Amino acid sequence: MFFKDLKETINAYKARDPAARSSIEVFLLYPGVKAIIRHRFAHWFYKRNMKFIARWISEGTRRRTGIEIHPRAKIGKRLVIDHGMGVVIGETAEIGDDVLIYQGVTLGGTGKDKGKRHPTIGNNVMIGSGAKVLGPFKVGDGSRIAANAVVLKEIPPHSTAVGVPARVVRIKGEKVDYVSTVDQVNITDPLTTELAALRQEVNNLAKKLEALKDETL
Repeated sequence: MFFKDLKETINAYKARDPAARSSIEVFLLYPGVKAIIRHRFAHWFYKRNMKFIARWISEGTRRRTGIEIHPRAKIGKRLVIDHGMGVVIGETAEIGDDVLIYQGVTLGGTGKDKGKRHPTIGNNVMIGSGAKVLGPFKVGDGSRIAANAVVLKEIPPHSTAVGVPARVVRIKGEKVDYVSTVDQVNITDPLTTELAALRQEVNNLAKKLEALKDETL
């Protein structure tokens, strides 16, 4: 099973990375492959309650590759971590099959949740470089997260999410009217709120001036 998974992972790298010239090069020189192999061992020890050994392996992986994967995290088949430097995958994160992750990605928590704190990534998802996916929600199958996006809520399947905080701009290839149909984070723009308050204050002052004019007349 291990060697079958390893072969599938190497083939996935070769299929997704045009710079990959041979299987032996991918196996020996690609940090993402090293991180995934070592995580398989760390996860095996973690599930058998040998947590110190599991963490020792994962810490060694971080030092060698720049990729930090908690040994409890669940990773599916054919994961590709391209370049990989700065990737962080949290303790309760779950990653499906055929996922592509670029450098600088964080699958983390917000610090507000207990138990399941990290995201679940569906199958065939692409997460662009520098993106942050934070919280115990799901990114649906076939979705695309743009580079440097900050995802704070669930992403529907086959969607494209961009921005900070991330908003869904396409679902199944169709454009989405974000303002009217998508509520990603329930956060009011503070600048808009302040402008509305100032406008109300101006209206109140105008009414007072009109009242004073009437009194003087």
